[in-house]
Amino acid sequence: MNYLRLEIICWSCLLIAKASSMEAASVWKLPTAQMVYEDLEKCRQESQEEDAATLRCLVKKLGLWTDESGYNARRIAKIFAGHNQMEELMLVVEHCNRMEQDTSHLDDWAFLAYRCATSGQFGHWVKDFMSQKEVER
Repeated sequence: MNYLRLEIICWSCLLIAKASSMEAASVWKLPTAQMVYEDLEKCRQESQEEDAATLRCLVKKLGLWTDESGYNARRIAKIFAGHNQMEELMLVVEHCNRMEQDTSHLDDWAFLAYRCATSGQFGHWVKDFMSQKEVER
């Protein structure tokens, strides 16, 4: 009988943990170019204009980076879903994330993985996304 109670408690905890992680994941919203520019300015000030630190600050604020796992490829792919290459983009981001992973130098990891991922077509998509702010003016 005690084993059954323990099992029910364990399953309940798993369900609660899963529900709360799904809720946390659903809170994330697609960033707009305006949001990116506003957060970028804050990060520049916080990091004293140092590029790698500024980038890591920005992608953390946008919910695209964690210090434990690096870039969130799925969220990045959602931003650029209109290009109909989500799977390919996720593969590129994940590859660059793994290739440049360095948990002892997080700013460098973020910067080098970004540079790797944006060296091809994705880099053009990022430029197009950022140019949307100029169109909105």
